Amino acid sequence: MTSNEDFDSTATAIRACTISRDVQNFDLLIEDMENILGESWGDLGFADAAAFLAQPEADDLEFVALAIDSEDEARTEMLGDLIGKAHARGIRVILIADDVSPMALHRLLREGADEFVPYPLPENELQAAIERLRTPEPAAAAPQAAAQPPAAAPSAHDRQGVLLAVQPLAGGTGATTLAVNLAWELASMETKDAPSPRVCLLDFDLQYGTVATYLDLPRREAIFALLSDTESMDDDSFSQALMTFEDKLQVLTAPSDLLPLDFISPDDVTRIIEVARRNYDYVIVDMPGTVVQWTEAVLQEAQLYFTTLELDMRSAQNTLRLKRALKSEDLPFDKLRFVLNRAPKFTDITGKSRVKRLADSLEISIEILLPDGGKPVTQCGDHGRPLALDAVKNPLRKEIAKLAASLHELGRSDARAA
Repeated sequence: MTSNEDFDSTATAIRACTISRDVQNFDLLIEDMENILGESWGDLGFADAAAFLAQPEADDLEFVALAIDSEDEARTEMLGDLIGKAHARGIRVILIADDVSPMALHRLLREGADEFVPYPLPENELQAAIERLRTPEPAAAAPQAAAQPPAAAPSAHDRQGVLLAVQPLAGGTGATTLAVNLAWELASMETKDAPSPRVCLLDFDLQYGTVATYLDLPRREAIFALLSDTESMDDDSFSQALMTFEDKLQVLTAPSDLLPLDFISPDDVTRIIEVARRNYDYVIVDMPGTVVQWTEAVLQEAQLYFTTLELDMRSAQNTLRLKRALKSEDLPFDKLRFVLNRAPKFTDITGKSRVKRLADSLEISIEILLPDGGKPVTQCGDHGRPLALDAVKNPLRKEIAKLAASLHELGRSDARAA
């Protein structure tokens, strides 16, 4: 760690405090606090901290480092109260967490913790968190821009990639299968006059996302750190959170632990999409089956929004619900492209008639018909391989490849026209 020039180690005033059940459990935190603050910091237990934060002496504190581990999760309400008391005195809060569940972290961050740093502390991360706390808020420097969403960090690229989202209208309708295989087909698209496009696949199903399973990729803790603090995200931190599949496809997997869907906000989603689009030609978003507060953010940004359904009553009813919801909020329903999974074969006249009746009754256009790929689809998913690698002649793979080719050609045509 580097010494902090802003603190005089000979001063008697306490400028910061650690708050923990037992600070000896966080020896790396003690070491970093000493390196950064010298003798200008103190330590408080939970009970002592509540009393101290009510005293006038607390006004001298710049920040507190609230250090917790799994044994403290039962005290979440009390910890949230400490964060509230600190904020009431204008004291910033850095949350240091060791093996704490995402649910508990989510609650404490919502209570108002300003920074989150995992324990064991990464090198220089506490110093960086303190420096971020000292950086003036953009709104304070430019009040007239307060109503504007935070701008993403500058990038060396400006691809303005195409955003394609996929959402199921009922469980088991093949949305993730479509998202994964469409992303792979686009990443494998090669032409004589252009290299393969750069493709990024984002799994936004924070609870049961299976993109990592379908591609046999590990789920990394870096995903949680990225989602927890998108305001400080830049191209480097975003790329470090991605996993690479077969040297072609970049993937942001779902977190390793189940998170509430409101863990991220519309602004968080917008920031992630902006960074991804700047660096990739195509960004595919695998959406949860539930409509959440940030669904609108994805819908507004997407060029096309694929919704998968089947030839059954549940899909029909859910389609009507989604249609009413979007139109009642005056959202761009025209961006939706309905994808019928397990569509009837070409020779199935009765099945084709049912498809037409379904579309007419719902007053929609079912533009994409995906055939039943059979057991190879499940087998490829279990083995973590796209259909193009292990079942190249599968009828479902062929249709997804055609869809990818048409999308890519459309994108190239738009680029040439521009």
